[in-house]
Formats: sequence, C-alpha cells, structure tokens
Amino acid sequence: MGQVVQRLCMIEQQVRQQQHGRVCSQGRMACEHLATRFPDLSELPPELGVTVLSYLNPTDLCLAACVWEHLANNELLWQSLCRSSWGSVSIYSHMNSVQDMTYKKLFLLLDEASLTFNSDPFMAVNTLIEKHILDQDPMEIAQFLHTTKRLWPCKKREFLERRQDVFQRLVHLQNFQNQFLPNALRQFFREISAPKSRGQHLSNMIDGFSERFCSCNPKLGLSKDTVFVLCYSLIMLSVDLTSPHVKNKMSKREFIKNTCRAAQEVDDDYAGHLYDNIYLIGHVAADSRS
Repeated sequence: MGQVVQRLCMIEQQVRQQQHGRVCSQGRMACEHLATRFPDLSELPPELGVTVLSYLNPTDLCLAACVWEHLANNELLWQSLCRSSWGSVSIYSHMNSVQDMTYKKLFLLLDEASLTFNSDPFMAVNTLIEKHILDQDPMEIAQFLHTTKRLWPCKKREFLERRQDVFQRLVHLQNFQNQFLPNALRQFFREISAPKSRGQHLSNMIDGFSERFCSCNPKLGLSKDTVFVLCYSLIMLSVDLTSPHVKNKMSKREFIKNTCRAAQEVDDDYAGHLYDNIYLIGHVAADSRS
C-alpha cells in the first residue's frame, strides 16, 4: 500500500500540473493546500481524482478502493481497463441490461478466464459462455481471441485445432494488406503459434493464411497455391538458416533456384528478397509461448 501512496503522490502532482490552466479556482486552492502533504483525493474535484486514479493498474486500483471506494470503483475507470485488455467481448453490447454486473466485476471475471485459458482454453471459453459474457457464435469467439492481449499463442492454437469454425473466422480478421509475405507470416504466427511438427493442422493454417494474404493483396499477382508453396519454403529456409544443427546452410542462389522451380509465378528478384528477409530478420515462426 505504501508504494501505491507514493505513486498516487507523483501522479497527482503530474496531473495537477497538466490541468493547471483548466482546474477551477476551488480545485486549485485545494491543490495548493494539499501540496505539503499526501493528497486526499476525496477533497479534490471528482474529475481530477478520477483522472489521477486512471494512471493506476488494476491491482493498485483495487488497493486504492480501500481508501477511496467511490472514486476507485468508478465505472469509466474499469470500463477503460476492460476494453484495453479485452477489445471485443459479447457482453459489452448489452452491459447495461445485465443485472448486478459492473465493469469491475467483469474485469475480475475476464482476468480469471484469461489465466484459465492459458492452462485450459476450452474450460475458459465454456465458462465465459455459461456466464453469458461471451456468445457461442464462432465470430464472437474469434473476435475475443483476436483482441485479447493476455492469451498465449500456443493455447490459441490448441483451441483452434479443434474449433476450425473459429479458426476460419479468426483468419479473416487478419489484415495483411501491403505486407511483405514473410512479415505477414510472422504476424500470423505471433497470433497463433505454429505447430511443432509438420502435419494437417500446419497445412490448414498455411492454407487459411494463403487465402487471406491473397485477398488482402490482389495486385501482387500471386495465386493462393503459389503463396502456399512459398510459405513452406520460408519455413524450411528459416529452419535451415537459424538451426545450429544445420551446418551446411542453404545459399541464396540455391533458394532462388528451388523456389522459382516450385513456384513459377515468382521471379528471381522476389525470391531473392524472400531469402534476404529470413537471413536478416530471422525465423518466420519463432517459438513463443506468450
């Protein structure tokens, strides 16, 4: 609690300086009176007190509620915290009609569900559906997965392996417009981590990615099948160039030759740029748990 108090002191001083020209005379006199001691936020204008508390993280805000319950339980504060961590949740559209539900309570429920997801994603999603926080519609679930920052990509993959309906909709939420192919593939695998081994699910992932990449970049002139082949080529090149177990690395000339033979729509320059990207930036599917 002592650290929270210190942080509140610093934040209150910063906010007071930023809003010096806008604070009413009564609020300004209160700030001057409190300058030599810790500010009691309840003595400040409500809007200033709420602004100070908006700089706190959820844990500190809960602690602050022990002292300033009315201010720290402000719905706008908790609504902002909810939407910053969970961008799309079904209950947002009818929050006012849910009895006994506050944004603080919703935050705690979503926080618990996110922790559960990273150990058992199916239990987490089912719990949210049972509590009427998340709808069963595949697009609603896909939007939840896409906009939630706290979910591990490997657990998303575990969930999506069995929920292809959600996977297809999640792919269509991706925006690869005007992106270079290996960079777009990295973005895709940062959201849904790649399987450890080649198999049907990796094939399904690349197939979905290829279709979406082509629809986002129609002027590129690459077919879905060509992008599919290039994705596998980039994954194999990534392993070849980054693995310490591979002693004889593939040369740029070899990659260009093999790629142009497998994907006839691709010219030498484009294949060369693909190689350079992997060589300079690294693996397109770097292992990442979170």
